[in-house]
Amino acid sequence: MAKPNRSSEIFQTLRNRIIAWEYPPGYRLTEEALCQEFDVSRIPVREALQHLEENNLVEKKPHQGCTVRQLNQTEINELYDVRLALEGFIVEQLAKNGMDKTIWQNLHDHWQALYQTDPSKTLDPSLLANEDQTFHETLAQATKNETLFNILQGINERLAFVRQTDITTLDRLLETCQQHLPILDYIHLGDANKAKEAMCMNIEYGRSNVDAALKDVLSRAYLMS
Repeated sequence: MAKPNRSSEIFQTLRNRIIAWEYPPGYRLTEEALCQEFDVSRIPVREALQHLEENNLVEKKPHQGCTVRQLNQTEINELYDVRLALEGFIVEQLAKNGMDKTIWQNLHDHWQALYQTDPSKTLDPSLLANEDQTFHETLAQATKNETLFNILQGINERLAFVRQTDITTLDRLLETCQQHLPILDYIHLGDANKAKEAMCMNIEYGRSNVDAALKDVLSRAYLMS
């Protein structure tokens, strides 16, 4: 008999794979294969697939079962548009209302240290992608608006594949630092307009990497499938 939480475990595993683009668009998830992989009956697999469908991560089609639904370019651009609105509001609020001094100082010191990265050091793109995501989410948390933070975190999950192919060179890391540090400086100065402009520039630069990121993840996904 399957454990009561087995369907949740299967859902989480498949969700993580889809978000990481381990499956290409349209990849078929069959009950038979999943039952065999996870060593369970059909019930927890069906529950997991239903949950994936409810989260818009798979599509259920007659006579085809469930197929993976990946973001297309239009949807990715829409998420970047939402980021512009959300994160522009975030830095505006922090500039107007102030930001916790300790959080601001720690964030500033950290990115200043990254700006001084030794050119001979081997960079880890995955680690730097997490650093970039943490920067943006720390600003969101600093507003103390939990709903806003949760929305941004959800968007960042879906766009993680772009970040993974973004900061891969020292020049790109230094450029990111040169974009992040002014955002913090303008927040500190209380200049909401300049803070929003700086954030907009940073987000748009990330958007410019979408085409290359899509080609990369699609290539890897089809090779793995």
